[in-house]
Amino acid sequence: MAPSSHRAAALLLLVVVATTTPISGAAPRRVPAVIVFGDSTVDTGNNNQIPTPLRADFPPYGRDMPGGPRATGRFGNGRLPPDLISEALGLPPLVPAYLDPAYGIQDFARGVCFASAGTGIDNATADVLSVIPLWKEVEYYAEYQRRLRAHAGATRARAIVRGALHVVSIGTNDFLENYFLLATGRFAQFTVPEFEDFLVAGARSFLTAIHRLGARRVTFAGLAAIGCLPLERTTNVLRGGGCVEEYNEVARSYNAKVEAMVRELRAEFPRLKIAYISVYENFVKLITNPEMFGIENVEEGCCATGKFEMGYLCNADAPLTCDDADKYLFWDAFHPTEKVNRLMANHTLELCYQQGVL
Repeated sequence: MAPSSHRAAALLLLVVVATTTPISGAAPRRVPAVIVFGDSTVDTGNNNQIPTPLRADFPPYGRDMPGGPRATGRFGNGRLPPDLISEALGLPPLVPAYLDPAYGIQDFARGVCFASAGTGIDNATADVLSVIPLWKEVEYYAEYQRRLRAHAGATRARAIVRGALHVVSIGTNDFLENYFLLATGRFAQFTVPEFEDFLVAGARSFLTAIHRLGARRVTFAGLAAIGCLPLERTTNVLRGGGCVEEYNEVARSYNAKVEAMVRELRAEFPRLKIAYISVYENFVKLITNPEMFGIENVEEGCCATGKFEMGYLCNADAPLTCDDADKYLFWDAFHPTEKVNRLMANHTLELCYQQGVL
């Protein structure tokens, strides 16, 4: 084998180990809670409690939840990255949704999710499907802190917030549900690079706001290869049904700008420990080397035909749903399987340890 081949094989082996080995044990400094912001990639059930058509509180969603099938509103066959991160940090295996009446402030003191499926950095994105805008997630965060102070006292509440790992995953809907769907008029207002800059500025404002409210440990995920989502492959049928490279190029450009913004924030706020999570590169590795991860299908979702179904179209009566979601990259036409969520959770934690966030 040529030296370059040896290096490539070694690199791939490192990727497999880093993304498939479960991370156990607590962080060097104990993490008291996991606090979550974002969209359907991390929404653990808030959309169940609001009047929106974008829901996942019915079978087969939740088919592979621990303890048996349970549709909690998570867009997947099982748990999401924040759940898996929480468990790895010695916290509860499920991060409760803030609007779920089954939970109270005693539960939220160890983990809480403000995310809403279908939302984005752009307030206009949330309007498309009547979901919770990002500014409202920040308002809930402030309200949560007031409740936490009443429950645990000011000193303990401050320690929980400052010690918590804040997980943020958002941005895909701003492009695929908003700009490129021509749903809000942003396409006429901004060029693509201008819209990227608009979103990065919004992300910076959001991160500054939660820092002002006490967040000190934060992860901010970049976009995945959004042009390779099954739904986008299906709508790209006139070009042969492959990945929409135009969208992938936008994701790469946007991610580079987000990463630069994160570096600036680190310099501006020395007490803010923030990790940029490079989701795109990991998705490409899964798509190009699926056999290394025991995955057989990277083009279609497990649910129904896997080509366009998500939400209400992915239901218990939909035919053709696969038997083993672990063989798939995607659960429905938009969202990853729990297996892939675990890979992403492990990758997030690895970066947090490497970059001193944990």
